[in-house]
Amino acid sequence: MAEDATGRRRAEPGQRRCDERGQSASVFVLIVVGAMFLTAGLVIDGGQKATAVSRAESTAAGAARAAGNAAATGAAFGRPDAAAAARAARQYLAGSPGVVGSVSVSNGVVVVTTRSEAPTIFLSAIGMSQVTGTGRAEARIIGSARR
Repeated sequence: MAEDATGRRRAEPGQRRCDERGQSASVFVLIVVGAMFLTAGLVIDGGQKATAVSRAESTAAGAARAAGNAAATGAAFGRPDAAAAARAARQYLAGSPGVVGSVSVSNGVVVVTTRSEAPTIFLSAIGMSQVTGTGRAEARIIGSARR
């Protein structure tokens, strides 16, 4: 290799010059690709979380609605039935795949709490295999509240 006027080596015609300019671009590309994967993971697994929450909340609302309807049927005949309301809510929960929950009746109010899980796609790479959503709904049993 020959030297130029400043003392730096320069490649002879037909020889390749070896420098490190491409290495910094490779590091930059790795960082950008890594950031893109993290962003995709947040978006996709965040969507999984939103789906789990939505499923849990809508199931809780549906079970509470079923309880209210069952209690209203009894109230139409003058005797609201808290046990029938709880039974209707439990039956609704039993018919909802992927959702588990509980039903309680206290002071004329049926309370339904639910939990739903959804698998993760990107977060599973760091050991988080699923996300959980919860829901809660209440239904007042008609005719059971004292006025």
